[in-house]
Amino acid sequence: MLGARVDAEAKGTARVLAGLATHARPVERTLALRQAAAAAGELVAALSALAPAVVGEGLPAESISQSFFRVREEELSDQQSALHGVLVVHRGLEDLCEAPLSGADLALEAAAMRQAVLDLTGAAPGADRDPVPLVVVPEPPAGASMESVWSARWLIGHQVHVLFNICAAVAVADATRLLRHGDVDAALPRLADATAYVRGFPAAMTHASTVPADYYMAAIRHTMAPPSVDVPLSGRQHRGYKLFRAAMKDLLSVVPDSYAQLAGRAPELAEARGALLEADIVDGERHVTLAYSMVHLHRSIAQKPEGPDNAVAELRHMRHRRAAQYASLIRFGDHYIAEAVAGLRRP
Repeated sequence: MLGARVDAEAKGTARVLAGLATHARPVERTLALRQAAAAAGELVAALSALAPAVVGEGLPAESISQSFFRVREEELSDQQSALHGVLVVHRGLEDLCEAPLSGADLALEAAAMRQAVLDLTGAAPGADRDPVPLVVVPEPPAGASMESVWSARWLIGHQVHVLFNICAAVAVADATRLLRHGDVDAALPRLADATAYVRGFPAAMTHASTVPADYYMAAIRHTMAPPSVDVPLSGRQHRGYKLFRAAMKDLLSVVPDSYAQLAGRAPELAEARGALLEADIVDGERHVTLAYSMVHLHRSIAQKPEGPDNAVAELRHMRHRRAAQYASLIRFGDHYIAEAVAGLRRP
């Protein structure tokens, strides 16, 4: 409902993202990413023509985390929601032109970006698997130091992650509402949309972390802990992620059946729910390995001094609790972990 120009540019951006050459040679891949960034830029221009973006820095931050990651909360119109979301996608694509992200992660991040463009603008997907003609996109001007690029990337990747969190929370909430009303057929596509976003979670975090570990430890990590900030920053402070976790809890209150029970009466729903839960577990698993690559065996900056674990162990515990919770709800559940966690809970 944002006009013909926005609809056309949104469909064009989604089409470019769907056909992105994620595993091409470096030169071809960079050219494809520049084309995607240029398409997203045209969509930003179309949305900006309707009304300029809200100046985020003029809004009060509700937490230290929001201030650090340049995130704000405000009630927005559909046009402003679309504009600010697409701005995040645009910045992410511009950075991905140089970020050394793997092809597999790039494919997952691009798929989630594509879904965000469609959800934020209300555009229909269309036949976006058709070949996309290459256009000449000028190279960006050189000049920024690698250190400034790495510092900016840390924020850009996290903002993409926040966008995916919020979009996933909305998609899961939509699916849950439809399931409450017994409309399984309409819920299935929204569960698939949510799965695309959750698969994009670790890709976006890896994007943010495509900086040298030594640089992160020396130049970034200390800025997220006192005395640089009043309290140490942690993922628990990201409200978008809290919204997603609350939406997941609500979904499972509506469809709490085991995989076998649900597959017996609604096999497509069992598979769709299972795909979402598997993606959620994998997100936890990849957070463990990503943390290890960045901080090795150091403690988390948010952990209390008397705590027994380091950052990796803490994240591994979180993964195990999630896997135990989902063990009976997915086709290939981690029943060893489920039994171990259940044993620990017994008096």
